[in-house]
Amino acid sequence: MNPTLQDVERGFHIEEPLVFVPWGITEGDLAKLIDRHTKVTPGYATCTCRTLGGLSCQLGFHFAPRSNGTLHELEFFRRQYPDERGSFDEFQSHLETTFGPAHRSEPGMLEYPNFEWQFGSVLVRHCMLYRYMAEEHVRIKKVSP
Repeated sequence: MNPTLQDVERGFHIEEPLVFVPWGITEGDLAKLIDRHTKVTPGYATCTCRTLGGLSCQLGFHFAPRSNGTLHELEFFRRQYPDERGSFDEFQSHLETTFGPAHRSEPGMLEYPNFEWQFGSVLVRHCMLYRYMAEEHVRIKKVSP
């Protein structure tokens, strides 16, 4: 079994840098674990990484509450999206390689389906949203203790 899938309820594997980030970690402990992270604002940090079977991307760490909180959500993104469809397909391919076929899919916006996986208390989502422009969302969230 893929170790990321096996441990997803405990946390998340990052391949480069090679670390396991547990749910509930504090911002201070994340800084010790990943020294090359960037604190964006209280409750939110990012790092450049390789994960999900070799995918190069940015990874955002969301903490709640924002002040003195613990990790509850991961956000995967790119700094630039020159090929919207290519990005969506690449993320989906890596998600399916890591987690298997989506547990649920439904039509979404802009001809992109919404995909969802549920592993106990962890929800994985991949979709396109439209706010001011098309926006790809890849999130892994601890939805309950």
